[in-house]
Amino acid sequence: MVSAPTTGVGTPLRAIFERNRAGERCGVYSVCCAHPQVIRAALELARERGQVAVIESTCNQVNQDGGYTGMTPAQFADQVRAVARDVGLPPERLVLGGDHLGPQPWRKLPAEAAMAKAVAMVEAYARAGYGKLHLDCSMACADDAEPLGDALIASRAARLAHAAEAALVDEQRHPVYVVGTEVPAPGGMGEGHAIVPTAPESVRDTWRAHEAAFTQASLGGALQRVVAIVVQPGLDFGNETVVRFEPDRASNLARAVLTLGGAVYEAHSTDYQPPESYGSLVAMHFAILKVGPAATFALREAIYALEFLARELPGWDARFSVKSALEAAMLANPAHWASHYSSDAAQQAYLRHYSYSDRLRYYWTEPAVEAAVSGLFAFLDRHALPLPLISQFLPQHVRAVAAGEIAPTATALCSANVKLALAPYADACGSHAPEAAKA
Repeated sequence: MVSAPTTGVGTPLRAIFERNRAGERCGVYSVCCAHPQVIRAALELARERGQVAVIESTCNQVNQDGGYTGMTPAQFADQVRAVARDVGLPPERLVLGGDHLGPQPWRKLPAEAAMAKAVAMVEAYARAGYGKLHLDCSMACADDAEPLGDALIASRAARLAHAAEAALVDEQRHPVYVVGTEVPAPGGMGEGHAIVPTAPESVRDTWRAHEAAFTQASLGGALQRVVAIVVQPGLDFGNETVVRFEPDRASNLARAVLTLGGAVYEAHSTDYQPPESYGSLVAMHFAILKVGPAATFALREAIYALEFLARELPGWDARFSVKSALEAAMLANPAHWASHYSSDAAQQAYLRHYSYSDRLRYYWTEPAVEAAVSGLFAFLDRHALPLPLISQFLPQHVRAVAAGEIAPTATALCSANVKLALAPYADACGSHAPEAAKA
């Protein structure tokens, strides 16, 4: 499906995926995050590496009603593009993505009402110039019988694709699409769940269902821009555990990509894997690696380390405690974490701050938390951060600071820690320069 000539805001991805299917170790990592510091670090890393940056927002984060970030697709797109300009990333090397676009935020409504909301959301994403849309209608709505069949899921996805195509005026360019949904539930696998790679026959069934639905809806152009299908490679993470990717278990799935009309695979929940896993995934045609909470986990690590460092400096004021501000915010509104952690109070207290699922990422925009972060950074900016304290609390960066490669500031150290988490993805995805395809 991806071989037909086209232009569009998703065009940079098509060339990368074609190279991947041809056997090159070439892919993209998609950073699904709305935190401005993470977005800036990801865009800086893409500029430094000569790669295409893919920044995604989920249907819950960003939608026509504002999502939990309070941003519409147009507002999120404007924010990311502004940061890209500021860091010097060329516009043609930025692709915005929408993740799990479907009725999920409104699944407690009857299906028709939820789908009407999903249609409006996808129209907003398309008009905002998103280049990659993951259409996911796998979740049951209030009046649906479970589980939903492939045909119904695909027909709803086709309805959303039609909405995206119809929302574009002539001078606007078309996105590429991702279909499928075989990913763990939001928040990670939970402990004790077996993670099994998607069966090749299941991939083919899902693919054929979407082909049929798009064809029936007269979406031939959109069908040719379906570039990937979401599958489960056999990896995941829980609150304290990581299931590592085992290439041998996914070998049949990797070979099945040749039956999918030119598409590649998109792998979700790839956070916290060892570096070698990412290279293996890309080589086996998992050409889109989604980065979820690992990015904000790295940011939180750096901010907490800086707070511990700040406590050793003269003039420390407990009002600058980001950890305390986050704890208060999470206790005041437990909706984003309570169902994901055990009922043991001591365990909950620990996981609220240190879980791999990083549920505290929902609280960075709370006014008291933002004030604490600003206060902490301002306090640190008034001091020359001593190398021995950087060595104590951020030892992974002390050599680079000593060498002048990283500025000894709170902002620079946070950015460096996020980039450190993203670097294994960047290493695995290779060069995106056009000349690399000819080498």
